[in-house]
Amino acid sequence: MRQANNLANLPFAFRHVALMPDGHFGYGMPIGGVLATLGVVIPNCVGVDIGCGMSFVSTNVPAEAATAELRKAWTHSVKRDVPVGFNHHRTEQDWPGFADMPDCIPSSIHGKAAYQLGTLGGGNHFIELQKNDEGKLCIMVHSGSRNFGYRLAKRYNDIAKDLCDRWYSPIPTKGEDGLAFLPMETDEAKEYFTVMNYALEFAFESRKRMLEAASSALVHLLPAENAGVSFGEMINIHHNFAAWEHHYGKNIIVHRKGATQAKKGQLGIIPGSMGTSSYIVRGLGNKESFESCSHGAGRVMGRGDANRKLTMDAVKDAMGDIVFEIGKSRGGKPDLSEAPQAYKDIDAVIAAESDLVEVVTKLSPLAVVKG
Repeated sequence: MRQANNLANLPFAFRHVALMPDGHFGYGMPIGGVLATLGVVIPNCVGVDIGCGMSFVSTNVPAEAATAELRKAWTHSVKRDVPVGFNHHRTEQDWPGFADMPDCIPSSIHGKAAYQLGTLGGGNHFIELQKNDEGKLCIMVHSGSRNFGYRLAKRYNDIAKDLCDRWYSPIPTKGEDGLAFLPMETDEAKEYFTVMNYALEFAFESRKRMLEAASSALVHLLPAENAGVSFGEMINIHHNFAAWEHHYGKNIIVHRKGATQAKKGQLGIIPGSMGTSSYIVRGLGNKESFESCSHGAGRVMGRGDANRKLTMDAVKDAMGDIVFEIGKSRGGKPDLSEAPQAYKDIDAVIAAESDLVEVVTKLSPLAVVKG
């Protein structure tokens, strides 16, 4: 609430601050927060994982085809083809988008981007095999712009801090409440918007490649009687970005940090934890939320707390028969920070935003690959 109050008292904040039902403490701005500003962009209100978001595709394959053996083989195949955690590709990945990289991105930042494209990362990022309400298999990916996006975010937040200091701005710029800003008439703000939008494209392309790898693994492993797999149209959303939008009669910049755009009729994705349901939703275009909704369940336990308080046995009990692969913490122990116990009840979160979205389908996890 202190962070929300800080946002509401910004001189360039527009109308009000909207907090989503998955909201929790972030860096500068609460995760699950939506802030509209008049002519100002705040890098910390987008976050360090620019373009973090979700991609999803459904199939025509009955969920019964995903036996325990197939699910285990699928997780191994995905981890073989998709680098996870701090890993990246050993060779540069080709992508026509690299030819369009903005000139303002220094080589020290973009040099490794070609190795990071199509990699999952760590933390709450995942690739998941699911079944929908119709009993069909689906695949979902949650990932962002990797270290490439992080370094861009840090670069422009540092620039904003230096400029705010130079302007003797009273707005806090350092620490966990830092809200250094860039007025849109400055070259630095225009640059940030350019590189941010490029990072969104990079993140989307990365998720597409992981979705393709996970889909190919499924097709390869399915028994002969399930040949002829067809895939539905991909759904893709970002939940860490800023955009020019028109609300309440004004052209404003809407910052969504851990929040999803939910225009009327727009399809969105709201994942739960790795042991709970996820949802495909349709936006209701609620004005008071600046046409936004939650981006997930939201944490109730910090990563450090989860690793200190939880045990692998407790996590296995919570996961039931869901096949899962998790990464290691920096100390080499299993990383339990993404356990279901570390998150809010996703069903309660969805119920709390019935004025923001309507549920299209509920998705149940069958197998999960974590970073």
